[in-house]
Amino acid sequence: MRHNKKFNHLGRKASHRSAMLSNMACSLIMHKRISTTLAKAKALRIFVEPILTRAKEDNMANRRLAFSELKQKEVVTELFQNVGEKIANRPGGYTRILRTGFRLGDAAEMCIIELVDYNENMLKEGKKAAKKTTRRAGKKAAAKAEEAAPAAEEAPKAE
Repeated sequence: MRHNKKFNHLGRKASHRSAMLSNMACSLIMHKRISTTLAKAKALRIFVEPILTRAKEDNMANRRLAFSELKQKEVVTELFQNVGEKIANRPGGYTRILRTGFRLGDAAEMCIIELVDYNENMLKEGKKAAKKTTRRAGKKAAAKAEEAAPAAEEAPKAE
């Protein structure tokens, strides 16, 4: 019986699946964004998030545990030097999955999985949304704004 075994086997044996996820995690850490199928991306997110959590604290034990999963020295170095510092204050949710449509050959649902803190376009949009405020000025503030507006109009005419 397979009670309480809910992860996706991805149609592969255990050794093939672990090697594939390790390789995909290395590619994600090095390139910060990869394109893959939706099922693989969801499995990769479950695989890589605990490794990224360990990268927040740089010590020998965490490096060895990360190396046992990733199996590439350069990737572990990149993970702890660059990625770990950038995600240090994030409480979780280090990856983002963006669906991109369907593959032509077999109609598999494709997506992009990326590290959240490395997408500059999304970060800029987030900052713009944070500036949004509501206007709750009283009568005094409205009167001050009206007084300032005519003064600003007169300044260019004086020149």
